[in-house]
Amino acid sequence: MRIKILGSGCSKCIMLADNTRRALDNMGRDAEIVKVTDFAEIAMLGVMSTPGLAIDDVVVSTGRVLAPKSIEDLILAHDAGSHGNG
Repeated sequence: MRIKILGSGCSKCIMLADNTRRALDNMGRDAEIVKVTDFAEIAMLGVMSTPGLAIDDVVVSTGRVLAPKSIEDLILAHDAGSHGNG
């Protein structure tokens, strides 16, 4: 699983990255966390408001810092949606 933090590297982006690590730790999971700061790449993903969060190149949140529990829920929903597809 690859999780992308989309944004300039501002304090909200850093907080979202920290909360993502916390969510993964809470779940006992490991994933590659990539910080994407190139606005051309961010725009290509359709994100116009940062910070953004993408799981395996699927944007799941934009414009807000999610709590670890919310990120856990998104990861579980992603797992359920991709079950049997890989």
